[in-house]
Amino acid sequence: MAKKPVARTHEGQDRAYTKAIKMVKSPKTGAYMFEEKILHKDQLKDFFEK
Repeated sequence: MAKKPVARTHEGQDRAYTKAIKMVKSPKTGAYMFEEKILHKDQLKDFFEK
């Protein structure tokens, strides 16, 4: 039988982070791009206000 991989290493702490995606207009071309970051829950509001 194969061993089952362990997905979580830090119980309880991994859910405090989330991937945030926002659309940003490029100043050079005017085209829209996506900005992606993995942030702590507390930093989400600051990320979307910029």
